[in-house]
Amino acid sequence: MKKDHPYHDESMYKGAPPDSFAKAKYLRDNMTDAEKLLWEKLKNNQLKGFKFRRQHPIHIYIVDFYCHKLKLIIEIDGGYHNSKEQKLLDAERSEILKFQELEIIRFTNDEVLGNIEFVMRKIEEKT
Repeated sequence: MKKDHPYHDESMYKGAPPDSFAKAKYLRDNMTDAEKLLWEKLKNNQLKGFKFRRQHPIHIYIVDFYCHKLKLIIEIDGGYHNSKEQKLLDAERSEILKFQELEIIRFTNDEVLGNIEFVMRKIEEKT
């Protein structure tokens, strides 16, 4: 995507609508166990000094974790992401986010809960 494209947005929120901020707060207050575990590893700039945000509004979506400096989105997928319909929705969402020059990495709840060291190594590879 070209930076001079009229829809390109360099801001941290990529034009997120106002109502998504209240929804993001609700999601932060009700994180899954996998999200809580990963947040313990990412909060307070623990990963090489990079600031990550949790349940962060970007465009019309709320992403699980986001580092603006790295332009990196981390998504943690529960079992419902395995359905054919959800896979199509996730692919569409990814394309829209990639349009903003953002990179997305995905992990399953099981990967985070069962092997957080692997997850952290994969995230560190992006720094």
